[in-house]
Amino acid sequence: MTRWRAAAAALAAAAALTLAGCSTGNDAAVYGGSFTFVSPGGQLEFSYPAADRGTVANLSGENVVGDGTVSVSDYAGKVVVLNFWGSWCGPCRAEAPALEQAATALAPAGVQFLGINVKDTKSAAADFLASKQVGYPSIYDPSMRTLLAIKGYPASGIPSTIVLDRQGRVAHIWLQAIDDPQQMIDVIGAIAAEQS
Repeated sequence: MTRWRAAAAALAAAAALTLAGCSTGNDAAVYGGSFTFVSPGGQLEFSYPAADRGTVANLSGENVVGDGTVSVSDYAGKVVVLNFWGSWCGPCRAEAPALEQAATALAPAGVQFLGINVKDTKSAAADFLASKQVGYPSIYDPSMRTLLAIKGYPASGIPSTIVLDRQGRVAHIWLQAIDDPQQMIDVIGAIAAEQS
C-alpha cells in the first residue's frame, strides 16, 4: 500500500510539473476571481441575484484573429458575455448565428460578446469565425486555462456561456448551446438595464 501511495504522489507531482511546463507563451492568462460554480441538481441554466454574484478571474489571451491580446478587462463597465467554444463542437456551430444576432442587437446597450476558443488550432478557430461571420473577438486558449480557472466550472462545458454584469460579476450561466437569440436578448438585456 505504501508503494502505491508513493507512486500516486510521484504521478501527481509529475502532472503538476507537466501542466506548469506546457505554457507556450501564447496561452491565456487568468488573474483573481471570487466566483465558485456549484451545480445543484444538474441544472443547465443559472441566474444569480446581484447580492450573490462573484467575480471570475481577469481572463486574457491571444486574439484568434489578428495580432495582440484580448482581455475581459478591455471591456470594463460593459456587460461581457463569455462564450466557450471550439470549431470541432457541433452545438457550437449550431449556436453561432444566434450568438452573433444577440451580440449585434445588444451592442447599443453596452454589451460585449467575447468568445473563448478551447482545444483547437488557431487556423481552425479562425476559419470557424470567418465561415460563421462572427464579428466579436475570441481569445485563443487551446489549453483551456480560462475555463479551468473558474472554480468548480465543468471543464466539459462546451459550449457554455457566462454573462458578467457591469461590475464583472457572474450574473447568468448557460451550460448548453443557445439557439434562440431572443432568449439571450431578454436575459442579457435585463442585466444590462440593471442600476449600478
